[in-house]
Amino acid sequence: MAGVMEESRQPSEEFTDESEEEDSEEEPKLKYERLSNGVTEILQSDAASCMTVHDKFLALGTHFGKVFLLDIQGNVTQKFEISSVKINQISLDESGEHVGICSEDGKVQVFGLYTREGFHENFDCPIKVVALHPQFSRSNYKQFVTGGNKLLLYERNWMNRWKMSLLHEGEGSITNVQWRSNLIAWANNVGVKIYDISTKQRITNVLRDNVSLRPDMYPCSLCWKDNTTLIVGWGTSIKICAVKERHPTEMRDLPSRYVEIVSAFETEFFISGLAPLADQLVTLFFVKENAEHDAEFLARPRLDIIQPLPESCEEISSDALTVRNYQENECRDYRLEHSEGESLFYIVSPKDVVVAKERDQDDHIDWLLDKKKYEEALMAAEISFKNIKRHDVQKIGMAYINHLLEKGDYDGAARKCQKILGKNMELWENEVYRFKTIGQLKAISQYLPRGDLRLRPAIYEMILHEFLKTDYEGFATLIREWPGELYNNMAIVQAVTDHLSKNPMNPTLLTTLAELYTYDQRYDRALEIYLRLRHKDVYQLIHKHNLFSSIEDKIVLLMDFDKEKAVDMLLDNEDKISIDRVVEELADRPELLHVYLHKLFKRDHHKGQRYHEKQIGLYAEFDRPNLLPFLRDSTHCPLEKALEVCQQRHFVEETVFLLSRMGNCRRALQMIMKELGDVDKAIEFAKEQDDAELWEDLITYSIDKPPFITGLLNNIGTHVDPILLIHRIKEGMEIPNLRDSLVKILHDYNLQIMLREGCKKILVADSLSLLQKMHRTQSRGIAVDEESICESCHVTILPSDMAKAFSVVVFHCRHMFHKECLPSTGTTPGVQFCNICSAKRRGPGSGILEMKK
Repeated sequence: MAGVMEESRQPSEEFTDESEEEDSEEEPKLKYERLSNGVTEILQSDAASCMTVHDKFLALGTHFGKVFLLDIQGNVTQKFEISSVKINQISLDESGEHVGICSEDGKVQVFGLYTREGFHENFDCPIKVVALHPQFSRSNYKQFVTGGNKLLLYERNWMNRWKMSLLHEGEGSITNVQWRSNLIAWANNVGVKIYDISTKQRITNVLRDNVSLRPDMYPCSLCWKDNTTLIVGWGTSIKICAVKERHPTEMRDLPSRYVEIVSAFETEFFISGLAPLADQLVTLFFVKENAEHDAEFLARPRLDIIQPLPESCEEISSDALTVRNYQENECRDYRLEHSEGESLFYIVSPKDVVVAKERDQDDHIDWLLDKKKYEEALMAAEISFKNIKRHDVQKIGMAYINHLLEKGDYDGAARKCQKILGKNMELWENEVYRFKTIGQLKAISQYLPRGDLRLRPAIYEMILHEFLKTDYEGFATLIREWPGELYNNMAIVQAVTDHLSKNPMNPTLLTTLAELYTYDQRYDRALEIYLRLRHKDVYQLIHKHNLFSSIEDKIVLLMDFDKEKAVDMLLDNEDKISIDRVVEELADRPELLHVYLHKLFKRDHHKGQRYHEKQIGLYAEFDRPNLLPFLRDSTHCPLEKALEVCQQRHFVEETVFLLSRMGNCRRALQMIMKELGDVDKAIEFAKEQDDAELWEDLITYSIDKPPFITGLLNNIGTHVDPILLIHRIKEGMEIPNLRDSLVKILHDYNLQIMLREGCKKILVADSLSLLQKMHRTQSRGIAVDEESICESCHVTILPSDMAKAFSVVVFHCRHMFHKECLPSTGTTPGVQFCNICSAKRRGPGSGILEMKK
């Protein structure tokens, strides 16, 4: 035995697998690479016969009797010359410090990789298997088993000697053995056995299903999933066996444990190896396929992931592996070893070792990119950003943008720039120029950075110029949305001005120019444009930037645009634009002046009093319905002027009001009766004035007019005695609805009588109630004690010697006097009044209480 250190450091060779459906949209579960470096050199002159895997290193046995220790990249770290013939099996303990090796010439060696202790023995038959106790490095677990024609257990005793025990024989060669915890599983020509070393009992015998297959050509594959679950693969059959504890009541002479087969199913191909993957199985299949004339040929081996079910399985993935010289290999030439710690699977064949591993997030992203699923790849990269090893999110994103551009989805590509380019200004500018090259600057314009992160002003100006050439509306939108500091404002103003020279009345360009002037604080120019366009933002501009001094000569323009808004603004800012200034500006536009003065009067009847005389003519000209309310509410309006205007324009109602207000009620009544001929209005006017002479004039005027008489009869009953009117009606005059009018007079009279009687009853009842209340109040006693004093002499009302006679007068107003302190009674004998209350004119007391003793 010799150890050789080798320092080869070559990269792993690429290895390609082929799924059953190469164009499938389903993502592979595993990825593959060929174990190279030292392994490549070894297998050029030798062939692999077995291999075992530890988390720290690999151990490879060859057909020429050598054992190589390899790192996980395949570099040789140690070499052992064991035999000149095939190494059948290598076993490592869990610590990786001890190794067991057996060969075809019967040699068995168990030794420490870092110590000189060991076991060396030559048997007279080939030894097919060897297995160390998993805890072999511990002194009390120095045990291992070997298998040829017999299964032998070796234990080192307290004298440091190896003791051999026969565990089984008589059923042909032992072809496989696996030791897990206290359980040893082995396979021979008949089936699979499990031995419990803690109880020294064999607990099961799982028979081989297909006995027609030669066990040396189609050996059994054994794999422990955990300490109590054994997976058995033989031929095309797989069984999953669970080791369980037997209930004490069932033991009798039986072992304390038993095996239950929880899953059993057939596969399509011959099994060369098994390994667990969570709750699934990784299976290595030896494949034979039929060619023409039913001739069989050896196909590539397959590595499948399957989901075991109680009586069948579900295929999760399947990969055909192109291993070297697969056309010359038999089922027994393949082995599947695995590393539990990292989920690595080693496919071992005579001339090749392939490593399969679960695909990680990087592989998932690679697959998505290959399938052009860029959106999903980008999301996956972002989710695992901290753990990404090979992928750069921006690199993935740029591939996605390129893909979208190739498809012609320019808006989608531009939208993704926000997310993908992030804060990389160089990438942003490169993409903008790329979009310019393909004539799609518009697509990227709305997604450019515009906050704290900004590109060079030239970039934004380039896009604005592009829009200005082809799309005025789009240009206006960008000006509204982009902050003015993104670009050179004056340069853009000049460009807009140049375009306006060709199209001077374009409203979009004018509005945009006003916005640019506003940002540049040239408000007067912006205001001029807004007024010319009658733009709704003109009022907001004035308020926001306090431009009232700039609009003093533009009041007419503002009111022509929107009278209501303009007047409200002027009235709200009287301190900035005076009433006199507004009236002066509107002097040539009386219809606008009226609107302004009318709203001013509505707000305050006194502010514009100096213009009330002028308003008479304005109301008469432009707004007669509001003339009469104005005349009623104004206290500064010259009545003579108003009367003159109203008489000139024959405004009867307004003239009547002015005549009545000036005291000429009889003339006003005459106008109502003669010019309006409205008896109801005449009666209403007479009621308002409540003047007997007016009623007399009304009756005199109406006495020869039957319609007027009817109106009077219906309405004057509560103001004038109807008899006066009835007596003056000429005999024989036909009066419309006379009967109804007389009935109404009688009804009104009866109603007045009833109201008077009702009021009388209420008055009497209230008087009685108040009298009773007063009587109860004055009948109550009034407390007189030691603290009460005379209101005249201010001495205690009660004498200190209560045995002496005294006299006290107590009024109902609760004022008290010694009788001798009161003046003599008045003209009414027995009636006396409280001096204090009489002086205050509160009325006399209604009685006197005297206390005498």
